[in-house]
Amino acid sequence: MLNNLQQQPADALLALIKLHNEDPRADKIDLGVGVYRTGDGATPVFAAIKQAEHKLHETQVSKAYLGPEGDMGFVHALMPWIFGKQDPSMGGRIDGMQTPGGTGAVRLALALAKRAGVKRIWMGTPSWPNHAQIVADLGLELKTFAHSTADGVANMDAVLGAIAEAGADDAILLHGCCHNPTGIDYSNADWDKIAAAIKASGVLPLIDLAYQGLGYGMEEDAYGLRRVLGEVPEALVAYSCDKNFGLYRDRVGAVYVMMADAAQVNAALSNGHALARAAWSMPPDHGAAAVRIILEDEALVKTWQDELDQMRERMLQVRARLGAAGKQGGVDFTPMGSQSGLFSIVPLTGEQVLAMREKHGVYMAGSGRINVAGLTMNNIDQFIAAVADVTA
Repeated sequence: MLNNLQQQPADALLALIKLHNEDPRADKIDLGVGVYRTGDGATPVFAAIKQAEHKLHETQVSKAYLGPEGDMGFVHALMPWIFGKQDPSMGGRIDGMQTPGGTGAVRLALALAKRAGVKRIWMGTPSWPNHAQIVADLGLELKTFAHSTADGVANMDAVLGAIAEAGADDAILLHGCCHNPTGIDYSNADWDKIAAAIKASGVLPLIDLAYQGLGYGMEEDAYGLRRVLGEVPEALVAYSCDKNFGLYRDRVGAVYVMMADAAQVNAALSNGHALARAAWSMPPDHGAAAVRIILEDEALVKTWQDELDQMRERMLQVRARLGAAGKQGGVDFTPMGSQSGLFSIVPLTGEQVLAMREKHGVYMAGSGRINVAGLTMNNIDQFIAAVADVTA
């Protein structure tokens, strides 16, 4: 029966990694894989994580299973950072559970939405490719709208139109900050309109907050999520620590539910526990324990925040340089200066992306998406010149 399985296309980014690794050119540039890199091209382990892991090594007394809910100390320690320090549970209406990375959080949030009766998911495009794959795998209908316009700003007419059209059995999936892959975020004023529209329509909001702190700061990047949650009776939130704690290979995330009635939170989460039990049973502990240790220690929080600030400032520096380049060849880099997070899209054709790779040793996704953190002050001019050359 296994012969019935058909060959699936290789993951494009994984293929890109292989091609980059095999390229002998010393000045090659990798803008494909979505991980943070320093100005030297490294993806380091946070010093705060190293210290937390050392403390975990000294104090951990068991490797026994966690429950399907995971490390609830980790889940609750994150909540003031996500939902605000004044009342992070919103009167007991919000609680959550640990997941294997942000992907696990998105998967579980969408599965919960389906179990609750959601039939359709509205999503702006382009989006993170795995969003659509998960929606399809769960058998949900996907409705799309244009996330951004050709001039590099959020398409508010499209998102507000989608919210207005959405029905009672629908949910809308929104990126909380640092949009992947465009880097084009909603402004605070945009979020005010989105929150009011969701309140009026009754559509269920599902907010994917995968890059908090990498845009403009932990508080600043939570504005949209908090604004929406302040207007609606219920919501789902998928969260990732893979980026803002550098825990990519340890896969650490959380999913949160907000209910209209605090008395119903446990019932909702019991469904999350059942879905998790059938999927991954128990989440891995190590990364979540390290994050919890950091968030429980004032000195480690300071170290982590300093490291996060350095990451954000480096990406803003790169973006400022891109924006200052203006129009080069057939591409205007100006909008990239005001975008945020790890990603942006360079409007190149497939042939031009191939020419970037073969002629200039610049490796990027076929869609034109680049990882901004792959650029440094040493190679950014080379990249800009390459784009100008292939688009002239």
